[in-house]
Amino acid sequence: MKKVLVINAGSSSLKWQLFDLDTLSLVNKGLMERMQTPEAVFTIVRNGEKFTQQIANLTYQQGVELLFDQLEHLHLIQGVQDIAAVGHRVVAGATIFKQPTQITTANLNQLKALNKYAPLHNPVQVECIETLMNVLPDSTPQIAVFDSQFYLNMPDRNALYAIPYEDSQKFHIRKYGEHGISHEYILHETARFLNRDYHDLRLVTLHLGGGSSITASKDGRPVDTSMGFTPLEGLPMGTRSGSVDPAVVPFLMNELHLDANQVIDTFNEKSGLLGVSGISADMRDIVANKETNQRARLAYDMLVSSAVKYIGGYYTELGGLDAITFTAGIGEHSNVLRTDIINRLAVLGIKIDEQRNTDGHGIRVISTDDSTVKVLMVPTNEELAIAKAVKKLTVN
Repeated sequence: MKKVLVINAGSSSLKWQLFDLDTLSLVNKGLMERMQTPEAVFTIVRNGEKFTQQIANLTYQQGVELLFDQLEHLHLIQGVQDIAAVGHRVVAGATIFKQPTQITTANLNQLKALNKYAPLHNPVQVECIETLMNVLPDSTPQIAVFDSQFYLNMPDRNALYAIPYEDSQKFHIRKYGEHGISHEYILHETARFLNRDYHDLRLVTLHLGGGSSITASKDGRPVDTSMGFTPLEGLPMGTRSGSVDPAVVPFLMNELHLDANQVIDTFNEKSGLLGVSGISADMRDIVANKETNQRARLAYDMLVSSAVKYIGGYYTELGGLDAITFTAGIGEHSNVLRTDIINRLAVLGIKIDEQRNTDGHGIRVISTDDSTVKVLMVPTNEELAIAKAVKKLTVN
C-alpha cells in the first residue's frame, strides 16, 4: 500500500502525517517540539497511544532520520519504496511559486534564494527536502505547497507597503503572509461546519502557535493578514517580536554596535514571548507563570492586546463579521487565551460561552447563543490539505 508522507516543519517544531495514497485516510502521525533546544521532544503514535522521548538538541535532519526508523520499526512501511510522494509545507514562495510545485534540483536552488523572505522557516524546510532527497529514491516526487500562495490575490491596498512603488515592483516587496495553508483550510472548514457558502462568509481566523497570524477573509479570498513581507510582522510570537517601528533597527545598530542582520536575528530569535517574559517562548509556560511573574503577565497581555486590535480592525474593514475561528497549537488548546481575547471584544456584542469554551473536543461553537458573531474552535489540518494537493499533482 503506497503512502504519502507530509512534512510540516515550523520554526521550532516538525509535524508529520502519513496517509494512504488511495483514500487519504490517516495511517499515523507524530510531532517534534522545541527543536534544537535541550528540551526537544519526539512524539509518535504507537498502538493508539502517544510515545514520547526527549532528545536534547534534536535537529531537523536527525528528526527525519529517526522518523523513518520508527515507521519501519512499527511496520507502517516496509521500506522507503513504500513512500509514493512527500508533501512539504513551505512558507515563502514569493511570486515565483504560485501553486504546489514538484521540487527539482533547478527549482530547489530558486527556493533557497527565497530563504531571506522567511529566515526562520524556509531554511529548515529546504533542509527537510534535501534530507528526504538523500533518504528516498530519486523517483519519489517531493512536492512543495506554499503558505504564500493563498495571499497572492490579496488586494494591493493591503498587500503593498507605502514605500516607493518602483521598489515594491522591482524587489517583490509585499505582504506574503504565513500559515496560508492553514487559514485557507479553516475558511473552508468553518463554512462547512456552519453550513455556509465560504464565498459568503466574513471571517477572521486566528492561527496561534509558536508563530501566530490573523487573517481576514471575504468573498472566499483573503482581504488582509497580520504577517507581512516576512513572518516577523504582526503579533508578538514565541521568539518573534511582531510589528516594530523600522527606526528601532538603526537605533539598536548604533546603541549595541550591531549590524542590521544581527538586529533582525534578535527580533526573530530572542524577542516575542521569550524576550518580554525572560522565561520561555512557550505559551504553556507563560500561562502557568503569568499570575506570579510580572514579565510573563506582560508578554501575555501584549499578545492579547495585539490580537484584539487586529480583530477589531478587520471587523470594520470587512463591514462586520459572521465568524471568528481559533486554530493551531495555542488557539486550539488555550481556553484561557480564547476567553481573554473574546472578552475584550464585548463592545462589539461578541460573547464567549465558558462551558462550551472549556468543555468538549474538536470543532465547535464556543460563543453564546446571543453573541453577535459566532466564535469557533476548529482544529487545523495543514497536513491533510497538503496531502490533497500532492495527490492531485502526482496521481493522474
